[in-house]
Amino acid sequence: MSKNTLQLQFPLIALFGATTISMLGSVLTLIAVPWFVLVTTKSATEVGLTAFCETLSIILAGFFAGTLVDRLGYKRTSVSTDIASGIAVALVPLLYYTIGLAFWQLLVLVFLSSFFETPGSSARAALLPDVASRAGMPLEQANAFLQAIQRGARLFGAPLAGVLIAILGTSRLLWIDAATFLLSAVIIALALARSTVAPAQEAPRRYVTELKEGLQFILHDRLLFAIMVTVMITNFLDAPFLSVIMPVYMRDRFSNVVDFGLAFAAFGGGSLVGAVVYGLIGHRLPRRTTFLGAFLLAGLPFGILALFPSLVLTLGAIVFLGVASAPLNPIINTVNQERVPIGMRGRVYGTAVAGAQLSVPLGTVLAGYLLDLIGLHVVLVTLAICYFIVTSSSFFNPALRAMNVINVAVEGK
Repeated sequence: MSKNTLQLQFPLIALFGATTISMLGSVLTLIAVPWFVLVTTKSATEVGLTAFCETLSIILAGFFAGTLVDRLGYKRTSVSTDIASGIAVALVPLLYYTIGLAFWQLLVLVFLSSFFETPGSSARAALLPDVASRAGMPLEQANAFLQAIQRGARLFGAPLAGVLIAILGTSRLLWIDAATFLLSAVIIALALARSTVAPAQEAPRRYVTELKEGLQFILHDRLLFAIMVTVMITNFLDAPFLSVIMPVYMRDRFSNVVDFGLAFAAFGGGSLVGAVVYGLIGHRLPRRTTFLGAFLLAGLPFGILALFPSLVLTLGAIVFLGVASAPLNPIINTVNQERVPIGMRGRVYGTAVAGAQLSVPLGTVLAGYLLDLIGLHVVLVTLAICYFIVTSSSFFNPALRAMNVINVAVEGK
């Protein structure tokens, strides 16, 4: 590899590295904070309130912080939000061991950490097309590798968090969490100095006006709107699977918490393998067919699990779910990056994420209610049927045909 090639590829490697570290910190926080709340308050209700604040902050940040991403610039946003998230996480043990930490203060810090993390992720996604182009990597491949990083961080970060909590304690782990965000900020600040394309400079306008533009862009782009609605509906159906349905499934079927852990590992492993494989060959595959086929195949495990198979087949179905769903996010990200003008990536990406996540809280609550009302078997059968109807009908959605048309995003609108 020549020195010039390495110089072009180094920013992409650094972006992947910073994302890995930041994502690992997010996973550590995802495990450490609920455990910290449970240990210090002994209240499952307060753990639930903490999780609610995290979800709410993601939705609000998606809608309201996207415009700020475009105004500040993608590199500056990534650096500043990582620093802000790190400070918010570090304040939890700092306050706890000094002046004391009230529960409402913890909720505020959790909300802020998650709120800052959302535009940071959007900013790194907005940086990717330009950095990947300079490195000569196809955009779909770069998005697939980014997906593999995220899945890998979840797969290995969760057990790592458990080990570190056992060795160091929760409060010390939170210090490590904060350090990962700060390290990510340093890498982006130093490595992407000459690789970042700044958003187009526009005349100052009202914040609300720019905020509306993100929503209007999606509403006027039939493809992006169709994708957002499809993901919103499927998120409503499948988001409760790991967090609500699977714990009940493993308890009722196998009565072993270890098997529940294996189910998480199976999904994470399948997702990681699927993302890596798609990263290697995905840019050669027909995009629309791959997208719709992956969506359709991802619904099959719900029907298999409704048959209450053995543990081996159960874990196999969950692995299949992870593999089948792996191409979805890379394709969605690639389409967004190709169609959204450079100066609008922050507000459009944020709006798309928030819109797709809107149905998640309702789906989670409804899944828990239906499990008590009609039982596990009926819920799984209903989920499988509804998922098949939604995904199969997408084959007849004319807006999705534009997915195969490669656009080049430009400055401005």
